[in-house]
Amino acid sequence: MTTSKNVDKKEIVLIGAGIMSTTLGVLLKELEPSLSITILETLSDCAQESSNAWNNAGTGHAANCELNYTPLLPSGDVDISKALEVNVEFDVSRQFWSYLVKTQAINNPKDFINSCPHMSFVWGAEHAAFLRKRFEKMSQHHCYEGMSYSDESQEISTWAPLIMEGRDRSQPIAATRMLTGTDVDYGSLTHLLISHLVNKLDANVFYNHKVTDLKKDTNNCWTITAKNTVTHELSDFKADFVFIGAGGNAIELLQKSEIAEGRGYAGFPVSGIWLRSDLPELAERHHAKVYGLAPQGSPPMSVPHLDTRIISGEKSLLFGPYAGFSTKFLKHGSYADLFTSLTAQNIRPLLAVARDDWQLSEYLISQVLQSAAHQFEMLQQFFPLAKKHDWQEAVAGQRVQIIKPDDERGGILEFGTEIISSEDNSLVALLGASPGASTAAFIAQNVLKKAFGKNLTHDGWLPKLEKILPSYGIDLIADGDACRSLRKETASILQLS
Repeated sequence: MTTSKNVDKKEIVLIGAGIMSTTLGVLLKELEPSLSITILETLSDCAQESSNAWNNAGTGHAANCELNYTPLLPSGDVDISKALEVNVEFDVSRQFWSYLVKTQAINNPKDFINSCPHMSFVWGAEHAAFLRKRFEKMSQHHCYEGMSYSDESQEISTWAPLIMEGRDRSQPIAATRMLTGTDVDYGSLTHLLISHLVNKLDANVFYNHKVTDLKKDTNNCWTITAKNTVTHELSDFKADFVFIGAGGNAIELLQKSEIAEGRGYAGFPVSGIWLRSDLPELAERHHAKVYGLAPQGSPPMSVPHLDTRIISGEKSLLFGPYAGFSTKFLKHGSYADLFTSLTAQNIRPLLAVARDDWQLSEYLISQVLQSAAHQFEMLQQFFPLAKKHDWQEAVAGQRVQIIKPDDERGGILEFGTEIISSEDNSLVALLGASPGASTAAFIAQNVLKKAFGKNLTHDGWLPKLEKILPSYGIDLIADGDACRSLRKETASILQLS
């Protein structure tokens, strides 16, 4: 889908047609319909990389079940601060989606979101003790009201029968469950947002347009050069503001922009493999996303989990991901991506991370060397009676972990997402991976603060923004009443448990 109105007078260019750019684009056009917005996408359709439904786990990451967000401290306490942050960031996404449903920009929320319990599941006495301690800490906070805990085989069997059938009942186990969890099809959601942008909000989307250069002129205006991948013609697009939401390719584009704030940043690509089953008899007997403990040294995207997926109304099961190493920055990228991203400024941070984070390298090497039999053994730790012929291998999307320069250590490996902006905030780039899509609305909100702060006033965009995102300016971690009220409202609108 491509339109071509007023292409020479674009005020805003969004690079990449995934969940990040489309969320920001819709938010901007809802706040200021007069803005001219162009989205440039290398591929022939939107949501073909990390936003694609089969390239991610679809977990509405609310930090209900992901154990890497709740580390055990040396003192013996469990730190839930990061989990709380992610938890309320997902609330922002729920509010944004609810606004779109209320205003009929999206007709049926079940086209992209469905209720699906989130569970944590561990085995072994030490891990079970940790999970109980985690439950005791989390269940005291209003953000986790309703969390259940069990170390009884019979009760856990009613929650998720597949993970208990055939399991040694003498083995210590423990599980927690949040019934308010969700499964989100970010690919479907991205298509819905694109449709709203083009058909109702008068935005332009150019597919098969690969950005090859970004230059800023003396008038503080950006010229974005894009190559048509079909005709090979070059086109220039003008913009007062540029958002780089191109997933793994954001590193290369940040470098092309030559903004000082982007110097020294590098990316470490991590690939992934799923095991997938579309058998109805299995999918109907497992309705949950069950997360375990990540191996030591692994990136957050590699936390093993057995997931219900609901895509186009059909249920499937995913297990994994098995992490691996690839020099590609995108699933549809080039094996030269990592090498072409190397610069004089980011070599030192890369070497520093290789020196200090050797456990990650060791883990990735072990994953790459795993045989199919070893991979299936990991599935059987979650689903003891799994049969090999019921599962097929599927390639997940590429993730690029951030390596940022650091004066003291040389470089630091970051596992979250990070917003990098030019000094005048005329260009903003988003780097990183998980939790990513789940917090797209929160990230877009932060981009607004950074690049359009002067518009967020009571006689400007603020009243409309507070209608779209009612929690704007409210600390949902501290304000229990506001948190409960907003969750009740968005659950009703989105038809969630």
